[in-house]
Amino acid sequence: MNDPYSKGFICPKGSTLKQLHEDPDRLTSPRIRTEHGWKEATWDEAFAEIERRLAPIVDNHGRQALGSVLGNPVVHNLGGQLYARAVLTAIGSTNLFSASTVDQMPKHVSSGLMWGRPDMFPLIDLDRTDYVLMLGANPYVSNGSLLTIPNFPGRLEALQERGGKYVVVDPRRTKTAENASEHLTIVPGTDSFWLMALITTLFEEDLVAIGRLEEHVSGVEEARDMAAPYTAETVAQRCGIDADTTRRIARELAAAPKAAVYGRMGAHTVEFGTIASWATDVLNVLTGNLDKPGGIMFNCSPTQNMSPAKPGGRGFKLGRWQGRASGRPEIKGELPAATLAQEITTPGEGAIKGLFVIGCNPARSFPNTDRINEALQQLDLLVVIDPYVTATARHAHVILPPTSALERSHYDFAFEASMIRSFAKYSLPVFETDAPREEEILARLSLVIGGQPVDSDPTVVHSMMMDQIIDQEIGRSSSPIHGRDKAEILDALAPWTWSEQVVDFRLRVGQHGDGFGLDPDGLTLRKLIDDFPSGADFGPLVPRFPDAVKTVSGKVELAPQPIVDDMARHAEAFASLGEANEQLVLIGRRHLKTVNSWMHNLNVLIKGKTDCTLQVHPNDASRLGLSNGGEANVQSRVGKVTASVEITDQVMPGVVCLPHGWGYDEPGIEMNTAKTKPGVNSNALTDDTALDALSGNCALNGIPVEVTAA
Repeated sequence: MNDPYSKGFICPKGSTLKQLHEDPDRLTSPRIRTEHGWKEATWDEAFAEIERRLAPIVDNHGRQALGSVLGNPVVHNLGGQLYARAVLTAIGSTNLFSASTVDQMPKHVSSGLMWGRPDMFPLIDLDRTDYVLMLGANPYVSNGSLLTIPNFPGRLEALQERGGKYVVVDPRRTKTAENASEHLTIVPGTDSFWLMALITTLFEEDLVAIGRLEEHVSGVEEARDMAAPYTAETVAQRCGIDADTTRRIARELAAAPKAAVYGRMGAHTVEFGTIASWATDVLNVLTGNLDKPGGIMFNCSPTQNMSPAKPGGRGFKLGRWQGRASGRPEIKGELPAATLAQEITTPGEGAIKGLFVIGCNPARSFPNTDRINEALQQLDLLVVIDPYVTATARHAHVILPPTSALERSHYDFAFEASMIRSFAKYSLPVFETDAPREEEILARLSLVIGGQPVDSDPTVVHSMMMDQIIDQEIGRSSSPIHGRDKAEILDALAPWTWSEQVVDFRLRVGQHGDGFGLDPDGLTLRKLIDDFPSGADFGPLVPRFPDAVKTVSGKVELAPQPIVDDMARHAEAFASLGEANEQLVLIGRRHLKTVNSWMHNLNVLIKGKTDCTLQVHPNDASRLGLSNGGEANVQSRVGKVTASVEITDQVMPGVVCLPHGWGYDEPGIEMNTAKTKPGVNSNALTDDTALDALSGNCALNGIPVEVTAA
C-alpha cells in the first residue's frame, strides 16, 4: 500500500514469485544435449559446447547463418534489457525475430509513421479522462498492454463513478466488457473498417476539431479521403455494428470534453492491424485529444533528459532489408516471427543454422508451431536461455538458465515508455545467489559468439557499454555532464554492480537527476533506494508535442505514404468480405491467472477447472452438433487440434475461442505441473502466411476454421 503508483495492487505473476523460485522444475544449472540425453553441466562446459558447435557454422556459412529470437521476459528483466543487445551485435546477422511481431508491432509502426518515434506509445490519461473507446483489450485480465496502469480495472470503475463512460468493442463478452458502460460485438478482423467509418462520420457531420495541435498536423484531407468509402452504412453488415450505433459512438467521442481511443491485441493481431492502430490515433487527433490531459498522452520518464528540443527528425523507415527466404520486409530491425521456420528450412546460402533464443518459446507462441518444431530440429546449434525445459528448449543443444526474479534487482526501463505517470522504482534482490547474473551470462555468451576464448573476462562487455553511453552523454550539449571527465563519472558509479551502474547513470542525467553533483537535491540510485523504497512518483503526464515529434516534416502525419499505399489492399479485402458470421473464425483469449504460459507450471495458478476450452456460441453448437463438455475437432489451413467444448453466449455467433499457450503433453517438455492440465496448442492453427503487410505482425485472431464434433 506504500507504493504511490500501484497503491497495493499486485498481479498474479508478482504474487507467485516465491512459488516460481521454489519450483522443482526450474533449472538452476546449464544443460548440454548428448547422444545419451541431457547432461547437467558447469557454466564453463556449457560455453565450451556452444563454442564447439558454433565455430564450424561461422567458418562454413558466415554470420548470416546465425539468428536470434527475443521473448517478452527480456523486457521484464533488467539484465536482459541492458545486455541482450551485446548478444545481437556479436551474432552480426539480420535474422532477428521477437515476440513483438506476435503482439505489438502495429503500434510501433503507426507511432513511427505518425510522429516519428516507434517506441513512443500513445497512453490513455485514464485518471483524468471522461470517455474511453476500447477495442480488442481486456484489462480486467491482462491489466494493461503497452499501457502500464496498476489496477486498471479499479481506475475504469473510478471513471464511471465520476460520471464518465467506457465502451468496449470485442467479439467476446470479456470481464472488461461485462463491467463496461456499453459492449459492442464486432466481427473479428474488421476493426479497421469500423474505425474508418467513425472517421468518415466525424467529417460528414462536421465534428472534426483538432484544437491546439492543428498547425502541427499534416494530411487531414488525405485521411478524410482514405476513410470516405467506409461509411457507417457500408460497414454495418460486414462488421456487425449497425449504422446508428456507429454514428452515435462518433458523436460521443467528439462531444466528450476529454476522450481517448485505445486499441490493443484483438485489433492489432489481424490482417490490417497497422491500419487499425493508425485509425485509432487518427480519431484521437481529429477529436482534439492527442497529447491532451485526459486524452492520449506520452510518457516523460525520469531517465530521459527533457531539455528543450525542436520538432523534426529522421522519421521512421520500413523495409531496409528483406528476409532471405520469405522476402518479407524488415520492421524496426526485425523480421516477422511467422517467417522463422521458413528462414531455417529453405535451402541455400544464408539459411539459419545456429539460433539463440532468449526468454522465448516460439514452439508455442509463434504461428504454425508444427512447422517450427520441425525447423528447430534441423539446426546445428540451438541455445536457449530459459528457466524451464519448454516446448522450444527441449530441442536445444545447450540451455542456459537465468537466476530467478527474487535473486536479481529490477528497474523498469522498458515500461517507463508506457507508464501513465512519471515514476521511478528500484527493487533490490530478495535472495543472494552464487549463480551468474543474467548480465554476466549474456556478456559471456556475446564474447563466445564473437569468437573470443571461452575464459574471456565478460567485464570487457560491460566496460564497452558504459564507455559508449557515457561518451554519448558527455558529447551532448544539452546534457548536465556535457564536457565532463569520463573517469570522474566512472569513479562515481564504481560501487554499484553492472546493471545498477546503468540505472544510477540514467537517473543522474535524467530530468530529475543530480547531474553528478550539479543539483545536490537531485535523484540518484542511492537516494531512490533510501528515500523512496516504494518508488518516487513525479506526477501525471504533461503535453510533449510538437517538440517531441520526430517525423521528417516535424508534424504529426495523418497520411504517411506506407498507410496510403496499403489502402488498395484494405479496400480489396473489404470488398471480398461476406456478411457477418458467414465464416466460422477463431480468436484467442487470456485468463487472469494463466495470462503467460510460464505461469502454467505453478499449481496455485492452474488448480481448479481447466481454462483450455473451446468456447462456442449456443447457436453454433446446436448447428454443429456439439455438446457442453464434449470434444470438437478444430481445423485451419495449417493444423488441427481436438479441444474440450464450452458452450457459452460470451462469444458472438460465428466465433469460437481458444486460449493461448497451452499444450504440454508432447515428449521432452519438463513442466510437470503444467502436464496435469496439458490443454491444446492454439498456435498449431495459426497460419504463418497470414500477416499484416505493414508490420509483419501475425494474424492470431479471425482465423478461418472448420469445427466438427470429435
